[in-house]
Amino acid sequence: MNRDCCGALDQLLPMHAVLDDQGIILHVGPTLTKVFGDTSVVGQSVFDVVAFSRPKGISGAADLPKVLGRKLRLEAKGAVETRLTGVLARGDKNIYILDTSFGFAVAQSVTEHRLVSTDFSPTDLTVEMLFVIEAKSAAMSASRQLNQRLQAARIAAEEQAFTDTLTGLKNRRALDVVLERLPDQEFALIYLDLDYFKAVNDTHGHAAGDAVLQAVAKILVSNVRRNDTVARIGGDEFVIVCPGMIRQDALGRLARKMIDEIEVPIPFGDISAKISSSIGIVSHKGGEVSSMESLSEMADAALYAAKNAGRGQAVFAT
Repeated sequence: MNRDCCGALDQLLPMHAVLDDQGIILHVGPTLTKVFGDTSVVGQSVFDVVAFSRPKGISGAADLPKVLGRKLRLEAKGAVETRLTGVLARGDKNIYILDTSFGFAVAQSVTEHRLVSTDFSPTDLTVEMLFVIEAKSAAMSASRQLNQRLQAARIAAEEQAFTDTLTGLKNRRALDVVLERLPDQEFALIYLDLDYFKAVNDTHGHAAGDAVLQAVAKILVSNVRRNDTVARIGGDEFVIVCPGMIRQDALGRLARKMIDEIEVPIPFGDISAKISSSIGIVSHKGGEVSSMESLSEMADAALYAAKNAGRGQAVFAT
């Protein structure tokens, strides 16, 4: 075939190969050349660089006339093995023209061989398919990003709904959820109330009171375990839930440590806020419980017993 004819075929059928009647490759289109890894296969037998899977039994030049005009299934043995669909036509002077395409594997093949729209004939539907695939990919990416933002917003909203905004601790709603999961387990409820907190607010203002609450929250969190829950359920009221912790000696040490640290004056600007705390503790040894409300009432009663006993101490519910 002359050069002009090959140039026309390269433009119209960029994935073609020209074979002689012995199956020797005489010319390869530019896109098919990329499929072979930009390695020249001219001069090689087509059967050395392409495997015919359909129809079966195509293994030599004598079989080529049998498949003229029939749909072929091929596999190019390039740097990346690529499945192709093809058709074989007879040219002039005992020359065959094998035209190929990617078929349904076009998206994967375009990526693997780094092909662009100019690697295909302008009238090839592959170009249109590439635009559709790109549009679909962009739409799916946008959808994924939107879903991720919505998921993040949902998680943030749920977190906010269960968080005390001033201290960052859990709030009463979160505490209720935690307690709902605990009735059959061993756990302790620690009710903590600040002593002399109203005096801080009245004397130094609410900003000082907020600073005190934030400092107390840090003290409580620093003393509990990772799986414990610390919640602020009122102005200066806190509840700590300790799963699996019911021994009075361990709970007593924890309560005493928190009381001692809270009694250390808390700096705010030019002043130091002095408060203390009273604690009521109830332990649940697992099994049936009449109601979580009754346990809470017992812990609350122990808390007020601690206040009546002089404050700055812990009392266990009886």
